[in-house]
Order: sequence, then C-alpha cells, then structure tokens
Amino acid sequence: MSTETNKAVARRFYEEVVSQGKLEVLDEIIAEDGQDSATPTGGGLGAGRAGFVEHVTWLRSAVEGVTATVTDTVAEGDRVVVYWTIEGVQRGEVFGAPPSGRRFTGESISTIRFRDGRIVEYAVLPDRLGILRQLTGPPA
Repeated sequence: MSTETNKAVARRFYEEVVSQGKLEVLDEIIAEDGQDSATPTGGGLGAGRAGFVEHVTWLRSAVEGVTATVTDTVAEGDRVVVYWTIEGVQRGEVFGAPPSGRRFTGESISTIRFRDGRIVEYAVLPDRLGILRQLTGPPA
C-alpha cells in the first residue's frame, strides 16, 4: 500500500473511530493481529482488535465530547507518524487523575505501522504533563 493510503487510514482512526465512536470501522482498518500499546488497563499490548476497542471505549467514557484532530502526518515505508490534538471534558480517570469535570486540550504523537493497508502496531506519546496540569492544577 502507498504511504498516502496509510495516512488516510490513520486519519480515519482519529476522525471516525475516536471522535465519532464508530467502532465498526476498526474491522476495516485494524489487522486481526493488530497491537495497541496504549490499552488503558494492561499497560501493555492490547491483543487484536479487542485491544483497540478497549482503548477507544475507555477514552470515550473518560473524556466527554472527545475530539481528536489530526494536525499533521509524516509517512515513510510502512509507518505513519501522526501529530494530533485531543480535547474534551474529563469525566473519568485520566493518567491517574480523578474525574474533574474540567475541559482540556492536549497534544500527542502516534506511530502507526501498517501491513496491507491495515494497522498492525499503534503507539502514542501524549503530553501527559500538560494534560495533568489542566486537570489537577489551579483553574485557568
């Protein structure tokens, strides 16, 4: 698959799955053996599509009105790096912080590896400190 195809699939993950909650799209874009290193409960690799479902379900329940906006993508070979922002209202535990009801915005960088146009590995590096400051610090 081309890097442009992979970038388009990566965008679908954020726009359709994370922001719109269309979990059925995961059947189209995640390989059966896909691994999500960002599963919230295991701290390790989420096995198959179920790991992605767990990750997105947790995120959408912990962050009300969650919106993920892709700001840039860089691709080479079978990898895509996605720069994106997340925003919403914290309703569940996020990075160990108890629910605050506060609105926050954070930046993240994800690396995604593809095989035959489907995601096989997903890892994300969020700005945890920036998000935690908004959730637990003095009101803005």
